[in-house]
Amino acid sequence: MDDIDPKLYLETRLGLPEDLRFLVEKYPRDSWAGHRNVHGMASMWLQRHDMFRELGGILTGSIADYREGRTDARGFAQFFGPRLNFFLGQLDGHHNIEDHHYFPIFARVETRLKRGFDILDADHHLIHDALEMNAQTANAFLQALTGDTDAQHYAADAYADQNSRLVAMLARHLDDEEDLIIPLILDKGDRELGGY
Repeated sequence: MDDIDPKLYLETRLGLPEDLRFLVEKYPRDSWAGHRNVHGMASMWLQRHDMFRELGGILTGSIADYREGRTDARGFAQFFGPRLNFFLGQLDGHHNIEDHHYFPIFARVETRLKRGFDILDADHHLIHDALEMNAQTANAFLQALTGDTDAQHYAADAYADQNSRLVAMLARHLDDEEDLIIPLILDKGDRELGGY
């Protein structure tokens, strides 16, 4: 992450730099659904990302429901725990496959995007740290549910802050990753990129 321009850090950037947007300008988002190469790898990528967005929203909503008194501690814990574990595990696994398999292939196929894959890799390190912090504050929160009301509220607030940070980071990362990868898949096709 030391080699990444501070303007491109995940929590401060507003999108990919212009020099990395040449394929998304050729294949804008509104053209993806109708493109002949959208099936297969591109479709899988978009579905996984939509799942992460949906789960992040579900977790955020469940915390809001608990904090607003629409869910009791026991009901919240039963709903929240398994979904959080699934979300964190799937996200970590997805990033490992990208870092160790897909990103190196993609960067070799389109060398002009290598810096973009370095940015996404740096994102993954930051997200991984946020996942660990998220898990720690979630565990503290779940443990506090058996304590007094003040401890529950404090732990809920701490977790809500961590969750908001992770979901915001993830939203920026997923959008930027899609803007880099989906147009590349559309341009090159699955076969050239080592898919299907």
